[in-house]
Amino acid sequence: MTQADARLSVLKTYKLYVGGKFPRSESGRVYEVTDAKGRWLANAPRASRKDARDAVVAARKAVAGWSGATAYNRGQVLYRVAEMLQGRREQYVAEVADAEGLSKPKSAAQVDAAIDRWVWYAGWTDKIAQVAGGGNPVAGPYFNLSAPEPTGVVAVVAPQESALLGLVSVLAPVIATGNAAVVVAAEERPLPALSLAEVLATSDVPGGVVNVLSGRTAEIAPTLAAHQDVNAIDLTGADAELARELEVAAADNLKRLLRPRPPYDWTADPGTGRLTAFLETKTVWHPTGSLGVSGSAY
Repeated sequence: MTQADARLSVLKTYKLYVGGKFPRSESGRVYEVTDAKGRWLANAPRASRKDARDAVVAARKAVAGWSGATAYNRGQVLYRVAEMLQGRREQYVAEVADAEGLSKPKSAAQVDAAIDRWVWYAGWTDKIAQVAGGGNPVAGPYFNLSAPEPTGVVAVVAPQESALLGLVSVLAPVIATGNAAVVVAAEERPLPALSLAEVLATSDVPGGVVNVLSGRTAEIAPTLAAHQDVNAIDLTGADAELARELEVAAADNLKRLLRPRPPYDWTADPGTGRLTAFLETKTVWHPTGSLGVSGSAY
């Protein structure tokens, strides 16, 4: 037996990601995560309602700084995340293959698409304002300008079937537009999301901008839907019954709601729909002055 054969494996301890830190679940609970063939992969933390509330507090604290950053700066930060993902590509290929039961080539294609998707959204940070805002034609001596602003704290129920590409497709547009996110990772496939949190922590994303919870979706999501300090919720990863429950809870404080209908093709061109889903529109009126006797205005 060689020395390498005699070594004990160092098993990875997965943790939640809240406020830029990696706490264990407040309840101390974990649950088993298995691969597509039912083989044990890891114990993932099972977040409680208290963890969900802590994540919302962290996200709220981060909103002002993140939304106040320049759009160009947010694009730089998101591009840095893509760089870090590229550097850990092989790790994600293995994790996605285990989570989704894919061959290594198909898993690699999923990971590459996720990295490209992140870069794509990074490029939109300083362009979406021109698409979603602009000058409005009005009949009067004033300017009328509409500008998009982030909604605030967005709860994201991540897709259940696409552990990385689907996750990136719903998370990146939320933070690209200046919101903070509380993500409920795919219940049976949470490991790529928990590993993504490690990339976010070692990139330039401020703590609290993204918070990642793993556990039972039906336990965590209702707390977020009913939380008065959550401004919007994405129901992509909720089944029909749970989505209906979350819609009712979200109505209490008039949350913005995104409930796309499956099936989802995460490889398709995403367009700008998810970028504008969690934006508010601020309209500003500004009087103009008269230019001389002609009565023309600027």
